[in-house]
Amino acid sequence: MLEPLSIDHEAFARDLTALRAEIDDAIGPEDFAHLQKIERWGRWCTGLGYATAWIAPNPFSALAIAQGNTTRWAIMMHHVGHRGYDRVPGVPPAYTGRRFAAGGRRFVDWLDWMVPAAWRYEHNVLHHVRTGEAEDPDLVEQNTAWLRASKMPLLAKYGVVAFFACTWKITYYAPSTFLTWRRAEQRRAAGRGPQQPPAAEELRYAAAFNPFTEEGRAFWKACVLPYATARFAVVPALFSPLGPWAVFSVAANSAAAEVIANLHSFFIIAPNHAGDDVYRFEGRAAGKEEFFVRQVVGSVNYATGNDVIDFLQGFLNYQIEHHLWPDLPARKYQQYQPRVKAICEKHGVPYVQESLFRRARKLVDIMVGKTAMRTMATEGKAGRRSAGRAKAPTDRRAAPSQQEAAAEE
Repeated sequence: MLEPLSIDHEAFARDLTALRAEIDDAIGPEDFAHLQKIERWGRWCTGLGYATAWIAPNPFSALAIAQGNTTRWAIMMHHVGHRGYDRVPGVPPAYTGRRFAAGGRRFVDWLDWMVPAAWRYEHNVLHHVRTGEAEDPDLVEQNTAWLRASKMPLLAKYGVVAFFACTWKITYYAPSTFLTWRRAEQRRAAGRGPQQPPAAEELRYAAAFNPFTEEGRAFWKACVLPYATARFAVVPALFSPLGPWAVFSVAANSAAAEVIANLHSFFIIAPNHAGDDVYRFEGRAAGKEEFFVRQVVGSVNYATGNDVIDFLQGFLNYQIEHHLWPDLPARKYQQYQPRVKAICEKHGVPYVQESLFRRARKLVDIMVGKTAMRTMATEGKAGRRSAGRAKAPTDRRAAPSQQEAAAEE
């Protein structure tokens, strides 16, 4: 079944370009002040969590530590790492894209399972440039092709999803970013250039955990040991003057916080580009105009509107605006989201915005194979002014495509 999308790509791009110029003129010190406020909120959460974690294992401490953890990744690393604050007048060098979490500052700015440089490459270079394409390392439908095609009972599939949701930073994101980055560095050293995403067979995530191989040892040294040692050994040991119970309580709350942070980040990140009303794409975009359309119809927003809502959702509820312009301060997405939505409505570009809970359900449906994403082919210059034709799935339980099958590793 073919579903027409009648969009004047050039007119749409002109309106977006004009709005971007307006946004650039409005960037100022208040944007950095806003970031500092959000950063303080995250630091307060971490502080309150550990200030109470020694008393006994409890949900308040675990939730607070988890929120602080997610804030460092989803808000601080994500937006600063995209150079969203590089053009803010007077911004300290430590809050620029090149300096944040770089080198030794990893232990100050963003210590997690992922290596910051590896995540920057996988996310900024590959995911944002190849959004929704077969080469997108974060294309959920493709990455879960093996699960979608599996004959296991549906309840068992839900169990698999739950396992990865609780552990995905270490079981998916750390090996994915590290191996992708490592392959890019190897290609660069061989003079082949780093831009081409590695083939799926190169990314055998389980192999990264094998300490008996050179690559496995490098993964443990760069990803697993720094974070695990700091989070689960060093920090609990700091409470040893308060006694063994305090050390145990901090360790238990840290472990619970890790699971909560994984769940939280999974459900505010993974649904951003998944659902039976979201598009994936065949081939590269023909130009900037088509690229803009793809960023909108291949992304999803959640509820938006104020700092509290946005803080709890990691400012990832502005995914459409962020994919149009990744290098903006988080506050600008909040301010200009209604304008972007109005431009999309004016030009007939589908703009999907629903609650996080509805999007999480649609994500899981994609992962277990109950539904399938829509597919849009490259239109080319000749077709930009006419109706683009997008394929809608005819069978929601259809077998994975050849692209999905290639990613089963």
